[in-house]
Amino acid sequence: MNSRHMPEIAMVFAAGLGTRMRPVTDTLPKPLVKVGGRALIDHSLDRFAEAGVKKAIVNVHYLPDMIIDHLRGRTQPEIIISDERNKLLDQGGGIRKVLPQLGEKPFFVCNTDAFWIEGPSQNLQELAAVWDEGVMDILLLVASTPHSIGVDWPGDFMMDKDGRLTKRTEKEVAPFVYSGIGIIKPDLFSGETREVFGLAQYLFQAAQKGRLFGKRLDGQWLHVGRPETIVEAEEAIARSAL
Repeated sequence: MNSRHMPEIAMVFAAGLGTRMRPVTDTLPKPLVKVGGRALIDHSLDRFAEAGVKKAIVNVHYLPDMIIDHLRGRTQPEIIISDERNKLLDQGGGIRKVLPQLGEKPFFVCNTDAFWIEGPSQNLQELAAVWDEGVMDILLLVASTPHSIGVDWPGDFMMDKDGRLTKRTEKEVAPFVYSGIGIIKPDLFSGETREVFGLAQYLFQAAQKGRLFGKRLDGQWLHVGRPETIVEAEEAIARSAL
């Protein structure tokens, strides 16, 4: 896959409870928290629109009507709501619920508690450009652990010279952190029978098979997980504009 064959669909996870962001999220769903004058979810959707992604399937659960109302005016990408207000399905379950709409081609996944300041390259295009279905089941956009904003854990992955990712061991500090953006094959979920399950297990299974790869983010990653990181992220945005 290259930038001319960008995935057409993104699965955007907007159903979480945002408990670490309280008290901000007592009355506002986390994807609508504003950073730098834009809601978190719009930072992600703007990137997809710029990259030419046609559709974004957005799952909702907590304060769902606020998110639905907020997205009503968006035309690029086209928004499809996956309503999980009756039961929170976790990320894996959210994907399984909409598999028929995702189709048979690789698709983007996207968390809505983070975004990035773009470097010289456009990261979604670069991610698509290195996708190789022959050797990859999942490709993640990964960022430098020490140079990212709001990372309060010891990273996620080690990466070899070929871009292959392995999970850090319990006592290791990993140089790379998962940015919340990736490309995944839909057929990984075709035999799944559970209704509620996470996505992380699929990443680790792919890693064990040697089929989890990473592409280093060009720019700076901003993880807005707690109220205090809103200020940190906005300061990083201000520095980047100088």
